Amino acid sequence: MNNMLIGLRDWVDTRLPIVRAWNTHMGKYYAPKNFNFWYYFGFLSLIVLVNQLLTGIWLTMSYNPSQEGAFASVEYIMRDVDFGWILRYMHSTGASAFFVVVYLHMFRALLYGSYKKPRELIWIFGMLIFVVLMAEAFVGYVLPWGQMSYWGAQVIISLFGAIPVVGEDLVTWIRGDFLISGITLNRFFALHVVALPIVLLALVVLHLLALHEVGSNNPDGVDIKKHKGPDGIPLDGVAFHPYYSVHDLQALGVFLFAFCGVVFFMPEMGGFFLEFANFEEANPLKTPEHIAPVWYFTPFYSVLRAVPDKFWGFVAFAASVAIPFLLPWLDRSPVNSWRYRGNITKVMLVLFVASFLILGVLGVKAPTPARTFLAQICSIFYFAFFLLMPIWSAIDKTKPVPERVTMDGGIGVWGSLGGLALIGALTFLPLKAVGAESAYNCGSIPCDEFTADPHDQPSLQRGAALYMNYCFGCHSLQFSRYNRVAADLGIPEDLMESNLIFDPSVKIGALMENAMDERTAKVWFGATPPDLTLVSRARQPEWLYTYLRTFYRDDSRPYGVNNKVFKDVGMPHVMLELQGMQECAMGPVKATNGGVKRDPLTGEDILEEPCGQFTVAEEGSMSAEEFDVAMYDLVNFLAYTAEPIAADRKRIGVFVLLFIAVFFVFASLLNREYWKDVH
Repeated sequence: MNNMLIGLRDWVDTRLPIVRAWNTHMGKYYAPKNFNFWYYFGFLSLIVLVNQLLTGIWLTMSYNPSQEGAFASVEYIMRDVDFGWILRYMHSTGASAFFVVVYLHMFRALLYGSYKKPRELIWIFGMLIFVVLMAEAFVGYVLPWGQMSYWGAQVIISLFGAIPVVGEDLVTWIRGDFLISGITLNRFFALHVVALPIVLLALVVLHLLALHEVGSNNPDGVDIKKHKGPDGIPLDGVAFHPYYSVHDLQALGVFLFAFCGVVFFMPEMGGFFLEFANFEEANPLKTPEHIAPVWYFTPFYSVLRAVPDKFWGFVAFAASVAIPFLLPWLDRSPVNSWRYRGNITKVMLVLFVASFLILGVLGVKAPTPARTFLAQICSIFYFAFFLLMPIWSAIDKTKPVPERVTMDGGIGVWGSLGGLALIGALTFLPLKAVGAESAYNCGSIPCDEFTADPHDQPSLQRGAALYMNYCFGCHSLQFSRYNRVAADLGIPEDLMESNLIFDPSVKIGALMENAMDERTAKVWFGATPPDLTLVSRARQPEWLYTYLRTFYRDDSRPYGVNNKVFKDVGMPHVMLELQGMQECAMGPVKATNGGVKRDPLTGEDILEEPCGQFTVAEEGSMSAEEFDVAMYDLVNFLAYTAEPIAADRKRIGVFVLLFIAVFFVFASLLNREYWKDVH
């Protein structure tokens, strides 16, 4: 059997040099033996790339690239496709993880001069990968057809209109229409699935070929090829396989633990990985209060907004992406690694990273004069870092570079933590000074505390009954199915059919679509009431909980009520018979932390807010405590319906993390065994 396999290998190898390719890029490719933490991210970027390709292929099988069906198909993947939710979360988390590892990979190049001679071409290919990755992420960001996806695309595409003469024609050509439409979505789908991945893969191959031709850099910036043994092997090198292929398994374990922790326990990542606004379907007639791209574009978006003129803002935006291409020729230092450079390099690196992080944070915030001023300062330093590099890199003092690599170089754990603390302080303090913290989450007031419990089946059942009796006449559950809700909530299907399905023609497997037709809804309310399950994701359950509890009498409104969370509400108070009618009364002024402002002398609450508290003018059928419990049940049901797999997701996540932890232990032991004799 062995002879047959060897014969097959030799037969293939004579026609396709697999063995030579293996030896060139793995088995006999010698890498420096002093790689540290920063050298993990190149390998991890390949892992994320494979994840994106595989999950993307499966997602396309159920995705509908049309204006009418895109958003619904994403919800279908999340709710009805077997384990479709994990594919979507792996893909969305993978997109952010890709940029995290790429940014850290690029920072490593800055630290150790991996762009300097003879590795200029490696850097150029790497930057091209980054640009194509940005394009790939942008066109992919539009595909869910959510509200922020649509308007983010509208803003970014319109930037090209600032180009003189051809700008407007270019915008129309990119969109494929005079407005962003289904045609735009369809061509972006083609670019995301076919064209850009091919270009990206080709650049990755060229990047690796260029790297393996000249050899890897190392933390000391020393060329290991200068010192070889009698066998021609670098004295300070080890074969990539098995040493680094085993070594990287440890990094893979840590990365997978963090990655799966996000996928299974916080896939939205506070609205940064999956933006809350994208749980609302794109509406060309409803402009969001604040339009911001996804987080990995925000540093460059801040540069754009920092320039008041549209054309020069576009120029600054394009230049901020293009100028790193020139890095190999801007750096005039005779030394590669920051270890052997002077204090000027270290100060400039720290300030550059802090400026980049500040620009990233400001990009997701609504602009104010103070924030814009800070963005302008950071933008100036961003460009100064590169444009002045020929000067400061040339005059910076250097230390003698060792002839061979060192195994104990660097600043150590405490030095690294000190550097991170310094960068954190330089980032946090300016942002604090311009008020970059978030405002109230529920309009003009802080949200009430709410924690959904998908395991509380009685609560979910009561919430389902409340919804069907008080909400379903107007608000649809158009992406949920009766039989799924019945199965998850422990409601017998015959009971569901007899009590919670009001149309006898509707089958148990049908979607829970709106009971009020679109024309009637527009007559009553001016627009179709939203799917409250999507509202619970777009605005979060605590927003909905606070909203349902803060209706009050306002005779100036069409239905005689207003709402503290959603001012000038155009909806009636459906729960009036349960809660009764509330009226505004003077009450305490609430602080952003949820507390109240008090008189510093007396300690009494400051009763300055005209609607700081409520009084009950007309009693309802429930007490205040009973109503709060009912609203909890209702919102708990809506939170469950918005993501019916939430409980399963967390349960599966526990077992996945336990498996990865065991994998990491074995990877560490294997790595120790291979590296015990490497000095």
